[in-house]
This record gives sequence, C-alpha cells and structure tokens, in this order.
Amino acid sequence: MQKIITYNVNGIRSAMNKGWLDWLLAVNPDVVCLQEIKAHPEQLDLTLFEALGYKHYWFPAEKKGYSGTAILSKRVPDNVEYGCGIKEYDFEGRVIRADYGDVSVMSVYMPSGTTGDVRQGFKYKWLDDFQKYIDDLKQRRPNLIIAGDYNICHKAIDIHNPVSNANSSGFLPQERAWMGKFIDSGFIDSFRHFNKEPHNYTWWSFRAGSRDRNLGWRIDYIMASQSLESRLRRAVQLPDAKHSDHCPVLIEVDY
Repeated sequence: MQKIITYNVNGIRSAMNKGWLDWLLAVNPDVVCLQEIKAHPEQLDLTLFEALGYKHYWFPAEKKGYSGTAILSKRVPDNVEYGCGIKEYDFEGRVIRADYGDVSVMSVYMPSGTTGDVRQGFKYKWLDDFQKYIDDLKQRRPNLIIAGDYNICHKAIDIHNPVSNANSSGFLPQERAWMGKFIDSGFIDSFRHFNKEPHNYTWWSFRAGSRDRNLGWRIDYIMASQSLESRLRRAVQLPDAKHSDHCPVLIEVDY
C-alpha cells in the first residue's frame, strides 16, 4: 500500500516556516507531489527532507520565486522525468514524473487564468497540449496517477457559489468541459470515486475569512488511470493542514 499526497504549498519555504515538516513526519506519506514550490533546491536545506527518509526531485520554474513542482519519495523511483518536453511549460516547471514499476506518479501545476486574458489563453493552450501529451504518454505508461493543482472546478458541487462564479476563471464552461473530457479519456477522479458529498474544497481565498466559513473551491485532484481502479483503497482531503491557501489531498493505492 502506498500513501500519496498532493499539496500546493504556495511556497515551500513559507510552508516550512508554518510547521510543514512536522506535519509531514506525522502523516508519513510514501510519495509527496508538490506544486508552487516557488524555490530552487539550492535555496533549501535538503538535509531536512533526507532526515525524514525522502529522496527529493525538484523541477523549479526558471523564474525565481514562481511556480515549480517537486516529488518527495521514500522509495527511489526507477526513473524521473523532468518536464513534458514543451518549452513554454517546462520554463515554468509545471510537470515532473516518477516511475515505479508499472505505475507513474506525476506532480502537475496547471496554469491559472485569473490574471487576465493573456494567461487565460495560455491556460487553454496548455489544456489542449496537456491532453495530447497524456494521450501519447499513456501509450508507454498506461498506469498514471496525475496529482496536482488543476486550477479548475469540475462541477457545481466543487465550488461554494457556482452561480456568482459562472464567469470566473477556474469555473468557465470551456474549462469544465475540458475536465469532463479529460476524465472520459480514461481517468478516475479519485476523491469523487469515494466521496460524493458537497462542501469538500481544497482552496480558499485569503480574503474575508473564506476558509473559516468553508467558502472554497475544489481545484486539487489526484486522477488515476481507469486501469488502477481495483488498486484504489481510499481518497480524502486534509483541510486541517493549514500551511497554504490549499489543503492536501491523499490517496492510498496498491502498487
């Protein structure tokens, strides 16, 4: 049984200053997929991760203090792939993959379009390109676990106020339709596989006490190839972890 966590830490150094390593020790996952690390490995004391038994693999954005992904792993992967081979996304450190036997675990940080039309257009291009990238990758690595911040709420149940957010980036019809097609292309939304209830969110605005009132969005997912369905054991959100404006999502899977 492997315990996998995805966590947009909104700055790994900031999270560590809020007790993130103590939390990691207590939860003790086998694999940790991080997004928005906002740091290069030379800016971190890597021995702190090693002391907890983790090998660490970093794919920061070239721009300092921005974006970036990483994977921490108790087990040495058979292979680690940095990036998706598309320069404009790899420049921002958006994809890292670790292979374990016949299963691959990916940490993915999908673009946000909240800053305006230019980045929304970039996001739409990413969505098209990412689908093609995954379709191709599945030919070689069919058992995929794609964990990360997708920056999309799939359905009305995934957002606290679907009516007022109908024209908000992250809940636009085109984005939601993409998510549906992505799942239909051969994936399981692992959290929804086990949990059908409303009011389960993974991100809250820092404004107006949104988290205390649970006015959130579910934008962090662990998608698993349909071929892994019989190996999935559990999926939960961990909203009590407060090192970021996101909370972690955890799955347990046999591989």
